[in-house]
Amino acid sequence: MIRLVPERVVLLLPGAGYSPQRPLLHFAGAVFASHGWTVREIHWPMRPPQRDGQNLTDWFTRLRAFTLTYVDQLLEQETASEIALVGKSMGAFAAAAAADRSLPGVWLTPILRDTVLPADLRRCRAPFLLAGSLTDPSWDSKTAHHLGHAVYETTGADHSLEFPADPPASTRVLHELTTVMNDFVSRL
Repeated sequence: MIRLVPERVVLLLPGAGYSPQRPLLHFAGAVFASHGWTVREIHWPMRPPQRDGQNLTDWFTRLRAFTLTYVDQLLEQETASEIALVGKSMGAFAAAAAADRSLPGVWLTPILRDTVLPADLRRCRAPFLLAGSLTDPSWDSKTAHHLGHAVYETTGADHSLEFPADPPASTRVLHELTTVMNDFVSRL
């Protein structure tokens, strides 16, 4: 039996508590699939490091190391000719791997404060899209816009780009972001 290797694969990388089945990652996968990409939903092999009283910078450093260790293993095993990454929150720490391998990425609510992620993103030569909310404490609008890549930004939404007390507003943001992701992926 011949096993066909997909030409284009996207890896959906979850957050610490945000699975690939949640709206942002689900619709990112749907967008890539609609453009002919094979979608791989990734689940962390074990529970990500917990904060355990550490300051934010140290904890984020541990989350980044955890993410990169697993993502590097996945990328070593991947045989597709084209690979893209989509990361939600801590999954966006995979931007370092994207920079090292010149892979495009979609980084949903990346942790741009108290981390080295902005430096990783500055090293990226492949196109990427950042998405965040001005009211999310981990988002840094100035940094996002100064990186010179595509940015989707809203205000009033939480770290999941949702409005817990206003579901229609949440779906509006999801619709806007899905449209932006579609435009981005259509150019890859």
